[in-house]
Amino acid sequence: MRARVIACETVGEEIKSLLPEGVSCRLLQFGLHLTPEKLNATLQEEIDATPEEVDTILLGYGMCSKGAIGLQARRARLVVPRVDDCIGLLLGSRAECIRQRLGTPGTFYLTRGWIECGDDPYTEYLKMREKYGEEKAHRLEKMILENYTRIALITSNGVSMEEYRRYARKVADLFGLTFEELPGSQALLKKLVAGHPDDDLVIVEPGGRVEYEMFLP
Repeated sequence: MRARVIACETVGEEIKSLLPEGVSCRLLQFGLHLTPEKLNATLQEEIDATPEEVDTILLGYGMCSKGAIGLQARRARLVVPRVDDCIGLLLGSRAECIRQRLGTPGTFYLTRGWIECGDDPYTEYLKMREKYGEEKAHRLEKMILENYTRIALITSNGVSMEEYRRYARKVADLFGLTFEELPGSQALLKKLVAGHPDDDLVIVEPGGRVEYEMFLP
């Protein structure tokens, strides 16, 4: 398999740690997920720009608010994790993600990548604090989080999590949420890197396209 990885920077380090020598990895800006149409267009551009010698493109994305839907495999086959987003990717399976979301639906998930990219309630609060002052910013962020009860930090294998743990606890304490740590898993990432047919992967052969129905149970 002559593969290339195209992934969100939030899962980049986890994926790169598993790649065999010679497999290139292109990391895309985290903020693309805020606009699924832009994410879709950027991913298609990256797919189309893949060198001809590559026969397999591994996407370090899930469906991502349908940002992956409609992507076309041109010369190389596409392999996409069958998950909604990177939470399922880092928890190791779609099944575990569903179990967590059904068990505690009001959960805001944090990961090492999300914290490093600066997209979480605390950074949002800091931006509002500059504009509105501390009291109003805190009140506004509490309103945004009114349906959340838990901050869950997903750990990364082989990485010291103490800095990220302190940060996640600070977020939970500031907004009156419970804190819990969830063990991350590389199981799905390893399947992605292997690129073999599996129920946890959507595989699209050259000439095909990613369809919404491919992500359904």
